[in-house]
Amino acid sequence: MTKVGLRRGALAALLSFGLVGTALAQPPATGLGQSWPNTTDVSANPNWHAYVFVLGGIKYVQINDLNGNVLGAVGTANGQFITLPIGAFAQLVSTPQQPAAVATGAAPAAQPSTVYQDSSVQVTATPQTDGTVQLRAAVANGCDPIDCNIRNQ
Repeated sequence: MTKVGLRRGALAALLSFGLVGTALAQPPATGLGQSWPNTTDVSANPNWHAYVFVLGGIKYVQINDLNGNVLGAVGTANGQFITLPIGAFAQLVSTPQQPAAVATGAAPAAQPSTVYQDSSVQVTATPQTDGTVQLRAAVANGCDPIDCNIRNQ
């Protein structure tokens, strides 16, 4: 084989690897607040949808019902949480730092179920007798925020 043939073969191989790498690259997750965001459903429970977005070191977890209705969302980093003002039941979302904005007079219609959990955060949903859903975000497994942060790096 000549030098020109070797160069053409090497160039073709590099281009094909580049195209395969491009085809395998995932687009960034987008759509926080949308019914069907451009990201994977990572729900731990088949009765709900959970979507995770990460931007600037902050993890955002959004919970939807089976019809795609956004129920609520939280942001979390280093064991700190904030309720995001999105979703039909954003007022009923609670975190360790922030209780639900409104108290409901309804009783739980079922036991809380884990909708999303990873090594640093757990989100549960509790359907209420009035048709609302209370979401609760907490540090997963009682993990100390400093320890959780070290393990997640």
